[in-house]
Amino acid sequence: MFLGGYGLYLLFSLPALLLGLWAQAKVKSAFEKFSRVRSNVGLTGAEIARRMLDSNGLNAVRVEETQGFLSDHYDPRSKTLRLSPNVYRSNSIAAAGVAAHEAGHAVQDASAYGMLKLRSALVPTVQIGSWLGPIIFMIGLFMASSTGTTLAWVGLGLFSATAVFALITLPVEIDASARAKAYLSTSGVLYNSEMTGIYKVLDAAALTYVAAAAQAVSTVLYYLFLLMGRSRD
Repeated sequence: MFLGGYGLYLLFSLPALLLGLWAQAKVKSAFEKFSRVRSNVGLTGAEIARRMLDSNGLNAVRVEETQGFLSDHYDPRSKTLRLSPNVYRSNSIAAAGVAAHEAGHAVQDASAYGMLKLRSALVPTVQIGSWLGPIIFMIGLFMASSTGTTLAWVGLGLFSATAVFALITLPVEIDASARAKAYLSTSGVLYNSEMTGIYKVLDAAALTYVAAAAQAVSTVLYYLFLLMGRSRD
């Protein structure tokens, strides 16, 4: 039934895994390259984020520094945009792109962007399904009964929420980058000639979300293949 077990898993997961490794290398390369390129206006990531937020009427959203490398994120619960030191304090092209992207999420939140609301609604299910789903699936898979099959389907359904979450994340991240690009190209905080670097940094980052979605979907397909094989047996 397992058709080589580990080998079968690699058959499903290896393409997505390789895509993920390539995407991570690409985003790291782009960020490091454009972190060494100072913007002509010289605004830091924190200053650019603040200006983008204020231009959208989001004066109440705080911009704070957080620890870690590329740990930048927007917290919709506390209405806080947190930037890593390499973004918060830097006046590089890379910092400008990342800061504006995260500010884009705050703008999405304020405008009740539908896909962001849907993703946020899925968070509790994903938090449970990502770890409990595989456990229930494997227990059901090894039970030689119709109850086991039902249990395996329940586990698969729970884990599938992670794939749905990853797929919904794609348009959310792409839209945030689009908002960032639009602001940076029209606000005067960057020169038009500097937008090439912005596109390379943000487009490379988008690939990591594509890879994450591919990995989640490939795992769901692997589980489905195992379950369908059990049914044929």
